[in-house]
Amino acid sequence: MEIKFKNCEQVTSHLKYVVIVSRYEGQWLLVKHRERTTWEIPGGHIEPGETPDEAARRELIEESTADQFTLVPISDYSVTRAGEVGYGRLYYAEIRHLKLNFDYEIERCQGFDVLPEALTYPEIQPHLLAYVKKHINNQK
Repeated sequence: MEIKFKNCEQVTSHLKYVVIVSRYEGQWLLVKHRERTTWEIPGGHIEPGETPDEAARRELIEESTADQFTLVPISDYSVTRAGEVGYGRLYYAEIRHLKLNFDYEIERCQGFDVLPEALTYPEIQPHLLAYVKKHINNQK
């Protein structure tokens, strides 16, 4: 598997996913799907007619219950597995408030100082978090 990061807008027509690395109260916010025992960074598919920014906003609200946040696009990325390439856009969110009323597929969310071992996508999520951390540190 190979992950490549690109400037935003370089692969817009091929984007399928958005992933939103989020911080809340000084911790990385992860979510747990009702049908899984693992943790994941909020994100999901871009719906037809939806821009990546609209999808990121919708997914963050649905999965984390955030209702006050800032959302910043960080990078487009590609993941190549078994010859198949998928494209996504990576975002960073600073969440100021959570409603904690889970109406969709997510059962709960939780803050972490470091990623837990039980990740839904362990081969991808650590790379996405590391890329966002690097970006944040470069902004200081």
